[in-house]
Amino acid sequence: MTTPWGERVLARFPEDPRDRLRAWDASDDYLLRHLAERRVPLSGTVVVVGDRWGALVTALAEHRPTQITDSWLGQQATRANLARNGVEPGAVRLLTTQDPPPERIDVLLVRVPKSLALLEDQLLRLAPAVHGGTVVVGTGMVKEIHTSTLNLFERILGPTRTSLAERKARLVFCAPDPASARPANPWPYRYTLPEDVGPVSGRTVVNHAGVFCADRLDIGTRFFLKHLPAGRDGGRVVDLGCGNGVVGTAMALADPQAEVLFVDESFQAVASAEATYRANGVPGHAEFRVGDGLSGVPAGSVDLVLNNPPFHSHQATTDATARRMFADARRTLRPGGELWVIGNRHLGYHVHLRRLFGNSHLVASDPKFVVLRAVKR
Repeated sequence: MTTPWGERVLARFPEDPRDRLRAWDASDDYLLRHLAERRVPLSGTVVVVGDRWGALVTALAEHRPTQITDSWLGQQATRANLARNGVEPGAVRLLTTQDPPPERIDVLLVRVPKSLALLEDQLLRLAPAVHGGTVVVGTGMVKEIHTSTLNLFERILGPTRTSLAERKARLVFCAPDPASARPANPWPYRYTLPEDVGPVSGRTVVNHAGVFCADRLDIGTRFFLKHLPAGRDGGRVVDLGCGNGVVGTAMALADPQAEVLFVDESFQAVASAEATYRANGVPGHAEFRVGDGLSGVPAGSVDLVLNNPPFHSHQATTDATARRMFADARRTLRPGGELWVIGNRHLGYHVHLRRLFGNSHLVASDPKFVVLRAVKR
């Protein structure tokens, strides 16, 4: 990537030579050019929110910015990109969305996330650190910035306007008004599950902002909850890509002898899973881990993996994440161990499972979803 601060060599994480998706896009480039052309002062505390693969903080490393991200993969990409470009360790402060934000922010750069809820939560958390002289600039592709996006900036921080579009990217300019009244932060959000979803019927779900279907039970998970494996007696169970943890919590309630590992690459998701588990007073043992799938989990150490894989990476549709999750599951399962997957019918996950496991069994289906089971031989 060519920036006003020089050339930067960038890659996504984990690196895959077959992956043709770049680690930056036109909105990153637009923001960096704006900062340079308008000679925006980058002194004081510079905070970059939602930098997807570290392109922004790598370009701005000499100004010692702070990055705030919800993505473990994005944070690892940032570490790798900083090292790849010879940035000294410690030049960029790396925080997660669950960490306390800086107490004062002089420049706030926001890569608009896909989730409006996550944007709301982050702006509300950062607003106390913003002052009247703070420079606030958001960036995103045109299809990511809506009237509701601008309304959030204006309602939480102050008067907001947008730039003209360039290469399908747009900037958001906000003039902070510290004297304006701010709404209370509604996140995390709690709701009660319906009475027809198995062991978690009537139980409490806790969702931090940005977690998939944060204010309700999505129809795919609802279908999965009605068809989870039954009659198990203990063993190590993984809720892979756990989201708010409702699936793993259901298994823990159904089998108090089970040891359940909740895994997701989203810091918000794992915090939600732990909060959901604790809110329901579930007996037994559980572990909560933010990371890249099952990396770090010993081979042959798991009895059951439950998985509702995502098929989007930001705005890109891809089955790469699902394929990696399936391969992770096969590696970590013991002989006779099982992978249970929920997915849209049209995604054809049964083909991947047969290729990887040598088998794929249909557990349940409806016009939209299938639940599949693969057994490690």
